[in-house]
Amino acid sequence: MLKPVKIQVRFSDLDVLGHVNNSVYLSYFEIARVHYFGQMLGEDWDWTKNSVVLVKNNVEYLKPVLLSDVPCLTIIADQIGTKSFSLNYELHVNDILHTTGGSTLVCFDPSKNETISIPEVMKKELLKLK
Repeated sequence: MLKPVKIQVRFSDLDVLGHVNNSVYLSYFEIARVHYFGQMLGEDWDWTKNSVVLVKNNVEYLKPVLLSDVPCLTIIADQIGTKSFSLNYELHVNDILHTTGGSTLVCFDPSKNETISIPEVMKKELLKLK
């Protein structure tokens, strides 16, 4: 399992009540995905040939995150198909679960503008996140 991603809450992330705004959580999930993919696939991965497109997100807000909090995000692979896979997110603050979410992604070759099978290297790494 990869280390959780620590997120720095910015003042601009907050809503009028001083909580992280609901729309910001999707950015936090994206930060976690980029971190995990970098660790799993390396910095030399050719995203112009073996990319992913996001097709679905969901978020469940359990407890508010505040400016002084240091959220940690973990990713767990859920379903892994032929061309698509689902990731689940857990956002903790001081080991207390604050938010859960999920994303479905489809592998994609931008140069051909078409979906592709999950590359074997990526599939192998995703299986380690189960």
